[in-house]
Amino acid sequence: MMTGVYRELPAPAPLRSVVRCRWLSVAGPGDGKRIVPDGCLDLIAGGDRVFVAGPDTGAWWSRQPPGTRLHGIRFRPGHAPRVLGVPADELRDQRIDLAELWGARGRRLTEQVLNSPADLIDVIGVPEDDADPALDVVLARLDRGVPRVSAALTGLDLGARQFRRRFGAAVGYGPATYLRVARLRRAIELAGDVPELATLAAEAGYADQAHLSRDCRELTGATPSAYFRSVQDAAARPLLRSSA
Repeated sequence: MMTGVYRELPAPAPLRSVVRCRWLSVAGPGDGKRIVPDGCLDLIAGGDRVFVAGPDTGAWWSRQPPGTRLHGIRFRPGHAPRVLGVPADELRDQRIDLAELWGARGRRLTEQVLNSPADLIDVIGVPEDDADPALDVVLARLDRGVPRVSAALTGLDLGARQFRRRFGAAVGYGPATYLRVARLRRAIELAGDVPELATLAAEAGYADQAHLSRDCRELTGATPSAYFRSVQDAAARPLLRSSA
């Protein structure tokens, strides 16, 4: 039985400073697919919509009729607002049509993209403003697994309160939430090779297995044994993630 397809493609070279990847998803039969937070925003076309999937703080279920094809663009964490012109924290935990964000221009692009989904990438232009180098440094440190947010700010000349506002506008939530999301993403990446939960917790940077269990329940809505078993099962199939 076909269970669905998910495939990622590299971003065009001129857009790699803001776009992590393009992706294609074909829905399979069943009750849907669980989407978990990853710190990214996606621009998605399919199912008669072109919309932005904002940064999630909890699990989201994608339920599409079998055979539905979704084309997506996944932005690098912190960079989607430079293209969309909307602070990420205004899109948190939402799915918003491009026409609602961009008005007449969004309606025109929606019609264009629905007629030719491959044109989705043409919606993205190279931002005119410069990236925030301090933001990229902090994101990289959080991704690498610093134990606390304060460690990610070490050595940077930042006003902590002001920077947290900049971080929220760029990413969609604060650095403490991003740290939890990044830690869960490391556990997901390791799960295929580390089936034992206590060992998985230690290698992903959790204080202990209880810490992993608590974050897993809050971010995925599932117990760690059930969730990571599903991750291991999915690793054997070409089906991972979309943000619809």
